[in-house]
Amino acid sequence: PPQEEEEEAEVRWQEKLFSQFEVDLYQNESACQTPLDRQYHEEILKLGKSGGRKNYRIFTYTDHDRFTNLEEHCQKVTDSDHEVPSYLAERMANVRRRRQDRRPIEASSLKSKIITWEPSEEFIKNNHVINTPVQTMYIMGDLGPYGKLGHREYEHVLCTIKVDGNGVITVKPDFTGTKGAYRIELGGEKREVWKYTIENASVQVQPEEEERQQFVFRDLYSRHKEYLNGLVGSEFEMTLPGTLRLFVNGEIVSAQGYEYDNLYVHFFLELPNQWSSPTFQQLSGVTQTCATKKVGWDNVAYFCYPFTLEMFFTQGDESEDSFPQWPVLYFEVLSLDFWQRYRVEGYGSLVVPASPGLHMLTIPTWRPVELGTVAELRRFFIGGSPELEDITYVRIPSTFKGERLSRFGFRTETTGSVTFRLYCLQQSRDFLEISALRQRMQSVLDRVGGSSQQSSVYNVLEAFQRARRRMQEARESLPQDLVSTSASTA
Repeated sequence: PPQEEEEEAEVRWQEKLFSQFEVDLYQNESACQTPLDRQYHEEILKLGKSGGRKNYRIFTYTDHDRFTNLEEHCQKVTDSDHEVPSYLAERMANVRRRRQDRRPIEASSLKSKIITWEPSEEFIKNNHVINTPVQTMYIMGDLGPYGKLGHREYEHVLCTIKVDGNGVITVKPDFTGTKGAYRIELGGEKREVWKYTIENASVQVQPEEEERQQFVFRDLYSRHKEYLNGLVGSEFEMTLPGTLRLFVNGEIVSAQGYEYDNLYVHFFLELPNQWSSPTFQQLSGVTQTCATKKVGWDNVAYFCYPFTLEMFFTQGDESEDSFPQWPVLYFEVLSLDFWQRYRVEGYGSLVVPASPGLHMLTIPTWRPVELGTVAELRRFFIGGSPELEDITYVRIPSTFKGERLSRFGFRTETTGSVTFRLYCLQQSRDFLEISALRQRMQSVLDRVGGSSQQSSVYNVLEAFQRARRRMQEARESLPQDLVSTSASTA
């Protein structure tokens, strides 16, 4: 290319370099409509007095220019000329991700701003997606013929720079480096090809400035920590050493497969030794009466009944070899008819999971039955059925002190099942003091997680049995001469 066609420009962040089209437009004061237009008019007049602008083909559009708004609003998903934007694309185009108005939150109203009870339409429009504020800058190139600059159809985007509210800088395309120059091929008769490179011309940060920046970051992080503490409040307290706090945010989701309609569930929590609960904690509850509907082959009653349980485990004598018992949730399912007659539909129980996280449990139930037709007639016509005086008889009765429990002669019938959704959270100071109290933590966690230890032992035994079976199958599949040769060698 001829020498006059080459141009190099150093551009700073949000620095405005005017194009020939903007110079011709903003020279006339009558074309200025907004305060930004009038500001550009004054700057162009100053440039004319000082000798004119130094750039010709390379110019910029900053975050405040109209081009940036139109570019964000008119972006296409495909390169088709006949693309019709979908409903979702039109709605998403109206979500402004630039220059969000952030009003300072007063310290006295921190907690009240976590939930917006009456959101406005503008609030919904700006917050229904992850809406990180972004500042944008476009470095443009006027690729028109020599001597005919200033035509909008020859403007091309050379580089797009975005900086979001988290401090992430996005440069597209990337700095050239060793990949060579980028190419822009124009249409028309001449089929001109332009090449350009992008280099990072920023000055390296001095050690003093970097240390000052780290100090500012530490101050910012400490302020953010105080802000989060203000949101959480001072009600959150740590547990004592050797104590485990267990939260269970549960939900009785549904009951399915029962004989009668209009079901409700009565449940209560049994706390074994070394377990306790706050005085205000309700350890029992009753759901609403729920009518069933046909889902597949079963009649399903959806309760969606939430409940919250809080328990404390206090470590006893460390010399004890027995594993501590975990809390057990007992429940019974009953049905209620039009005449307020109730029938017991089933009993069940579940052990609170020993591992934190989400647990979906479907517990089958059973009910006691009497022999003969009279008991079934009584249950159908006047309600009532055999009940358990002590619901802990579902597992091991609380009054049982022997070594063996016999239920020979006790007749039951399998009924439906109940689905629970449990979110379990565990809090213990021993989780944080691993290095200093490793042995103590191991003792507490091993004793508390006794059921998980037993299950891990069973898993190891099952894995060993599977490996043994695979080895026997592999040995049987080998040729007999090879087996006899290896046996004689041994």
